[in-house]
Amino acid sequence: MSSPPAPCSTDRPRRSALRLIDGSYAALVFGVLAALLAVAPPHPSHLAAAAPALGYGLAAVQASTLLWIRHRPGYALAVAALAGVGLEAMGPQLGWLGLVAAPLSYLARVRPPRVSLVALALLVLPVPWKLVTGGWRDLLLAVVGLALAWTLGELQRSRFQRRAAERERIVTEERERIARELHDVVAHHVSLIAVQAGAAEDVFELRPERARAALGTIQTAASSALAELRAMLNTLAPDRDGVAAPPQPGLDQLDALADTVRAAGLQIRLTRSGADRGPLPGGIELSAYRIVQESLTNTLRHGRATQADVRVSYLDSGLDLEVVDDGSVIGWPGAGGGHGLVGMRERARSLGGTLDAGPLPGGGFRVRAHLPVGQR
Repeated sequence: MSSPPAPCSTDRPRRSALRLIDGSYAALVFGVLAALLAVAPPHPSHLAAAAPALGYGLAAVQASTLLWIRHRPGYALAVAALAGVGLEAMGPQLGWLGLVAAPLSYLARVRPPRVSLVALALLVLPVPWKLVTGGWRDLLLAVVGLALAWTLGELQRSRFQRRAAERERIVTEERERIARELHDVVAHHVSLIAVQAGAAEDVFELRPERARAALGTIQTAASSALAELRAMLNTLAPDRDGVAAPPQPGLDQLDALADTVRAAGLQIRLTRSGADRGPLPGGIELSAYRIVQESLTNTLRHGRATQADVRVSYLDSGLDLEVVDDGSVIGWPGAGGGHGLVGMRERARSLGGTLDAGPLPGGGFRVRAHLPVGQR
C-alpha cells in the first residue's frame, strides 16, 4: 500500500501562521476570563474551595476551543457553550463571555450563513434567562455581544470570498491570454508549414528548386515558431540568471510577417497611412500584430485566397487595422465562431477596442479592428 503524499512544503508556513493566530486568540480569551475571575471571583457556595479552580478550568476549556475550531467548528462551539453555561452558573458577570462570542465569530468565518445563523439562534435562545440572573443590562450585553461577534465573522468570510473570487478571475484571464498567445503562434506557423509541405510534395520531382525553397520556408517558420514560443515562455517565467526576455513582436515586424506569408503563395499588399509617431504601448503593438497574423493565418487555412490587403492606419485616437482577402468564405468558421476570431475579439475588447469580421458582398473576407490609445 502506497503511503499518502507528503504535504506541500509551501503549506507548512501557512499552517504554522494559522496555529499562531489561533493560539494568540485563545490566550487572549483566557486572559480576559481569568482577569474577570480574579476581579470578581464567583461565590463558592456549596462548591467551597474548588470554585476558583473550577472557574479557571472552565475558562481554559472555553479558550482552548479556538485552537481546533477551524477543523471541528460545530463540536468546538458546543464545548465552548457548555463551558459558558458553567461560567454563567458560577458568576452572572461572566455570562456575556460565557455565551461564546469569540467561537461564534470563528464559526461565522469558516461556515456559510445558513450554518452560523442557526448557531447564533441557538445561543440567543437562553439569553432571556439573564432577566432572572442579572437584568436588562446583562441581557442587552449578551445579545449585542453575540450579534457583533457573528457580524465580524461574516464580514471576514465575505472579504475572504471576494479575494478568492478575484484571484480566480485573474487566473482565468491569464489562462485565456496564454491560450490566445499559444493559438496565434502555433496556428500561424503550423499553417505555413502545412502549406509549404504540401507544395514541396507537389513539385518535388518536377521542380526540385521550388521544393527546396518550400523546405527553406518550413525551416524559417519552424525557427520563428520556436523563437516566439521561447519569448512567450520567458515572459511567463523569466530566466533566473537575469537574462532579459526577447521582445514580443509588434508592428515593425509586419513586413517580415508579410514575407513569410508571401512565401506560402499568398500575395500580400501592406500599406500604412497616417503619421507614425513612434512605438505604441506594448499591449497595442502585440495585439495589432497578432490580429493581422491570425487574419492571414485564417486566409491561408480557410479562405482559398490569392491576395490579401493589410492596411494599418495611425490615428490620433488609436490604431485602425483592416485585412481583406479575395478568397471564398467556404470553410471559414464563421463570423461568430472559431478560436481565432474569438481570440481576436478578446484582444481588441481587452484594450477597449472593437473588432468586426465577416464576408464581403462581392466575395472575400474582411477583418477590421480599432484599438484606442488615447490622444497622443
